[in-house]
Amino acid sequence: MSQRLAAQASQRLAEQLDPAGTVLLTVECQRGVVGEDGALPELAAVARSSGALERIARLVAAAHEAGVQVLHAVAERRPDGRGANRNARLFRAAARLPVQQLSGSDAVRIAEPIEPAEQDLVVRRLHGLSPIAGTDVDALLRNLGCRTLVVTGVSANVAVPNAVFDAVNLGYTVVVPGDAVAGVPADYTPAVLRHSLALVATVTTTDDVLACWKAPGPVSRA
Repeated sequence: MSQRLAAQASQRLAEQLDPAGTVLLTVECQRGVVGEDGALPELAAVARSSGALERIARLVAAAHEAGVQVLHAVAERRPDGRGANRNARLFRAAARLPVQQLSGSDAVRIAEPIEPAEQDLVVRRLHGLSPIAGTDVDALLRNLGCRTLVVTGVSANVAVPNAVFDAVNLGYTVVVPGDAVAGVPADYTPAVLRHSLALVATVTTTDDVLACWKAPGPVSRA
């Protein structure tokens, strides 16, 4: 890419990531999923060893400083399983895992090293695959004046693509810091980013997003 094209791309990204119209979404970054003692040790290991979880923590901290709203999407279930899906192999397997994402339990707390702030919003879902469809996320985003949704988290296999496609279908511009997303196996994530998500979203890096938020000062929300 020539310097001119690179400069144009950087300018477009900066415009997309204007703090006044941007929300940062973390997907299933909870202790029971990506924690060291979570239900999905392979996914947790990739999220940590790849540096994705650490980059998500950096993005959350930078969003707080820049005045970007942070929204955490958490998957959980009732102890009796009421309302949970049973219509796919994934759901049936999840119901048999040794660590359950039970409402109110430690498993549904945001995982370290991410540090939530008081102003963060948390949306919890009891059903489905998507952090957006069938939840309060769309209404919250519209009330916040969101135009661009930055999607991070796990997994690149299921929940992250669902979030991206749902957000695009709802009319939002989507930015995906590809190094702040993880899936299994590890080499599956770059393929999803390149061949699927890049068709509908701006795929970039954590450092590029951070550079945009460090540029002008934070914009306060009314």
